[in-house]
Amino acid sequence: MNQTLYINADKFVEVNNELIPTGNLIDVSNTPMDFRNPKEINLEIDTDFEQLNLTGGYDHCFVINKSAPGLEKIAVLSDKKNGRTMEVYTDAVGVQFYAGNFIENNNVIGKENCMYKNRSGICLETGFFPDSMNQQNFPSPILKAGEKYNTITIYKFI
Repeated sequence: MNQTLYINADKFVEVNNELIPTGNLIDVSNTPMDFRNPKEINLEIDTDFEQLNLTGGYDHCFVINKSAPGLEKIAVLSDKKNGRTMEVYTDAVGVQFYAGNFIENNNVIGKENCMYKNRSGICLETGFFPDSMNQQNFPSPILKAGEKYNTITIYKFI
């Protein structure tokens, strides 16, 4: 939770109380969902904000600010303690940021005998917006017979 995250997104996909996208794209300005300026993940994860309350923390799709079609840097995750940085490049329209809010203590032992628990990891998953099939205002994920689909995501560690 001490890593610093940047996401190039002005909006995120709103979810309802069953964590299903509503179809609304919400502006991140003046909310804990704003990662346009890098900040530590733990800084606002427990803020009393309806979308965070519903998901127990970050578990939302962010609408990438695309400057043009094609591959571009959309996120940066860095850890000042160990100096590692991960840059994310993609041609996708969205990135799901999940902060491990539903990792239960299930006696899973990881590296160096670490016991995985709530918020002990994060994911940055690129792709279409969740529930795009049922949301007319979302980019369509439909691929018709004979069409080809190709997408690229690069996780670059520096």
